[in-house]
Amino acid sequence: MRIASLLPAATEIVGALGLGPALVARTFECGLPTGAPRDVPVVVDTAIPPGLEPKEIDAWVADRAAAGLPMYELDRVALAAARPDLILTQDLCRVCALPAGTVEDALADIGTDAVVVSVDPHTLDEVLAAILVVARAADAADAGDRLVEGLRARLAAVGEAVAGRPVPRVLMLEWTDPPYVAGHWVPELVRRAGGEPLGAVAGGRSVAADWAELAALRPDVAVVAPCGFGLAEAERRAGGVAGHLPGVPLVAIDSAAYVVQAGPGLVDGVEALAWALHPEAVPEPPPGRVNRRPHG
Repeated sequence: MRIASLLPAATEIVGALGLGPALVARTFECGLPTGAPRDVPVVVDTAIPPGLEPKEIDAWVADRAAAGLPMYELDRVALAAARPDLILTQDLCRVCALPAGTVEDALADIGTDAVVVSVDPHTLDEVLAAILVVARAADAADAGDRLVEGLRARLAAVGEAVAGRPVPRVLMLEWTDPPYVAGHWVPELVRRAGGEPLGAVAGGRSVAADWAELAALRPDVAVVAPCGFGLAEAERRAGGVAGHLPGVPLVAIDSAAYVVQAGPGLVDGVEALAWALHPEAVPEPPPGRVNRRPHG
């Protein structure tokens, strides 16, 4: 089995299933799973210019979308040279990765009969189901069953730890300039961590708002989780959020690994959020995942 992953979450799933040695192509955002060759080629790169601030990125994406232009670039020659049997992609968010239709068009051009599996979950249960789909497509069904069973057990342990405790009102910010409240599976992460998510619908799209509207929600805590970025950038942006939500305690989290990437790391994200909301009840996660900040 030769696997091309055109989505960071799919690469994470491949690694968690123990299929790192089968990886033959990846995106510029993908790390190398355990056992993967060091020279796995990058076949998807971003079209976003480097060095833009959050507001500039938002404007660039909006202009690009209005013009019908892609956010990412697929190296069709490199993908053909990788000779994949299985290609993992998505249709969930054109801002986050290549859509499956683009991949299928490319396959028609380069003349391959690789199987394409699109990973498009909207809820945490659908993320777990997607892991099983990938596992079966990669002839690793037993590994998928074991992985999902372990993830569900960890979620149950968090649920037991936070049960019966006060439920803080939590504002999850996926972007900060302009502000967006995170949707899809993120409200569920908050609920499983023992909080009440504000301003977004579970399973729905992220919601744009203004700071006055967000302050009116009266959050007990705001979590800064900029889409696609790690803890350091979340901490940097939290400094700006403090001025818009005075007196509201802030939490910064590695969003790329533990909030917006639809893979096993979401369970790490639930555990990290649960500690941020209920530090007396949940063990502190490893360094580099989340930071509880005093209010501004």
